[in-house]
Amino acid sequence: MDGREVVLAGFVHETRDLGGIAFLVLRDRKGLAQITLVKKMVGKEMFKSVRTISRESVVQVRGQVKAEPKAPRGFEILPTDVRVLSAAQVPLPLDPTEKVECELDTRLDARFMDIRRPCVLAAFEIESAVLRSLRDYFYGQKITEVFTPKIVAAATEGGTDLFPISYFEKEAFLNQSPQLYKQMLMGAGMDRVFEIGPIFRAEEHDTRRHLNEAISIDVEISFADDKEVMSILEGAVVEAYRYVAENCSYQLEVMGLDLQVPKAPFRRITYTEALEMASERAGVKMQWGDDLDTETERFLGETIGEHYFLTDWPSSIKPYYTLPYEDKPEICRGFDLMHPRMELASGAQRVHDYSLLVERIVEKGLDPDGFEFYLKAFRYGMPPHAGWGLGLSRLVMTMLKLENIRDAVIFPRDRRRLVP
Repeated sequence: MDGREVVLAGFVHETRDLGGIAFLVLRDRKGLAQITLVKKMVGKEMFKSVRTISRESVVQVRGQVKAEPKAPRGFEILPTDVRVLSAAQVPLPLDPTEKVECELDTRLDARFMDIRRPCVLAAFEIESAVLRSLRDYFYGQKITEVFTPKIVAAATEGGTDLFPISYFEKEAFLNQSPQLYKQMLMGAGMDRVFEIGPIFRAEEHDTRRHLNEAISIDVEISFADDKEVMSILEGAVVEAYRYVAENCSYQLEVMGLDLQVPKAPFRRITYTEALEMASERAGVKMQWGDDLDTETERFLGETIGEHYFLTDWPSSIKPYYTLPYEDKPEICRGFDLMHPRMELASGAQRVHDYSLLVERIVEKGLDPDGFEFYLKAFRYGMPPHAGWGLGLSRLVMTMLKLENIRDAVIFPRDRRRLVP
């Protein structure tokens, strides 16, 4: 485009005054453009006005493209007109040029400006690419996209980790998971469904990997067992990495990442094998039936060093809808997908027999009457089925090597943060 007239608009990243020449660096979500003002060419008035524009103001520039190898992206703009569309106040709440670091809370308080930082914006553009790749992958697998209620009358797994809301004259809750509804859709004959949507958990965590509102990627498949849906899950993760590696080179460069696509199939390790591995650590004494703690997960991740599945969990640990083995009912067909840093997904082959499902609900200390709307679907023919739920933010966090899950959410909701 050398020699052509163009109109550009964006944020003022920085200005530099060298006397008879000045540079205005314009930034949008695709990068930087250098506007070069030579005082003799643009006149005193424009030269003076540009020098006084505050950083992060929104401006529109009309001018001629000139090839310049030393300029960002190999070109500069010689302006004929510079207009301020919206002036930024001074001082700024943080430095979008990333020259001055600031605390996470400061960044989240001014999230609108924090996202102007190229490395932050790049993470959310990659997240968008991940979602696109997953939807394309699911459509290719002939899986139907659905949407289930987020205002519900009962908890997915019982318990108290719920956000109650006032729903006219009734009590209701924000949904913890689409689990019950996607199982009901198996009874509706939809066979293969996925949903990408918010979930809410009123857990009082305050860690780098927990949030109270998250985006869950859920899949449920009829006439499938745990091994079949594990294959679909690892395929989805590999496809997400592959798509980002092939289509987000600019964003990965901004973040300084060399993304390696994981290889499938992922390693499978049973719960019992995981305990045996953990017992090799000095001072670790875990009993069969204990849930794996964070330290054990970290040890396993460091030992294995790649994505892996934890399978064949104790039935006592997993939810009531997880199918036990017929010959060993103390073990169930549940699994977790693990990244070396943390759990990414959880799934299982489900109980599809009505009587066994009621029995499992009672074993967990829950009242079957509270699940009548769900149980009804199992009385009239329910196919065997299996599925899983994958955390979008955890997938992005581990993919991009982010230190805090809040860096993978545009406006995070945690124990203390309700705004912005």
